Amino acid sequence: MTLVDVTIPQPADRRAGELTGVLGAPDGSGPFTPLVVVHEAFGIDDAMRDHLERLTSMGYLVLMPNLYSRGGARRCLVATFRALRSGSGPAFDDIEAARRTLLERDDTTDAVGVLGFCMGGGFALLLAGADGYGAASVNYGMLPRDLDDTLDGACPVVGSFGGRDLSLRGAAERLESALAARGIDHDVVEYPEAGHAFLNAIPNGTRLTRVAMGPLLRLGHRPVEAEDAWRRIDAFFLRHLSVAT
Repeated sequence: MTLVDVTIPQPADRRAGELTGVLGAPDGSGPFTPLVVVHEAFGIDDAMRDHLERLTSMGYLVLMPNLYSRGGARRCLVATFRALRSGSGPAFDDIEAARRTLLERDDTTDAVGVLGFCMGGGFALLLAGADGYGAASVNYGMLPRDLDDTLDGACPVVGSFGGRDLSLRGAAERLESALAARGIDHDVVEYPEAGHAFLNAIPNGTRLTRVAMGPLLRLGHRPVEAEDAWRRIDAFFLRHLSVAT
């Protein structure tokens, strides 16, 4: 099991600048279930690499595109959130490039999942309603304004939220209701004692940022809830992504 920094191929008509990312491949020859993993607002840091290592150890072949490849978080953050809110933009092109890269490998199956955290969870939910994914894992991701339209024809969704996260108050219930109304297979849980980013065993962002955002997000690792969420994600992906070879 190894994580390696990679350059992700892009279509010839894409804008200048390399798209980088982190690839994780399990030991063995496969075939492995491929996952596109979308990072939090802080970018690819130790917390995100820890998640990639966990997913790789679970047997998934994972690729996390760096949505800040062409300028870093300071320059790209606003544009990336703009893409998230509008449902289109370069960030979606970068994620699609990662998906194509996974499918072009000889050691992956042809059912791709998408998983995201925080900002990445918002992307994962939007991508659930697009073609190309067999299942989506939404971890404390914001819901789009047009949730109903987004979920029309969506793939199965597993979602995990923290009940103490005031920034996403009511999100789990809204998502659960919308998925149920459309007959989309789903598993959405709100953990009452967890806050935002409860899956992160390694704190991310600066200490000042964590203190400033604390009252709203109630940040902090919740080991018991995190283990249950990972168990649910794995079971959900096994159910929906292991049928293709």
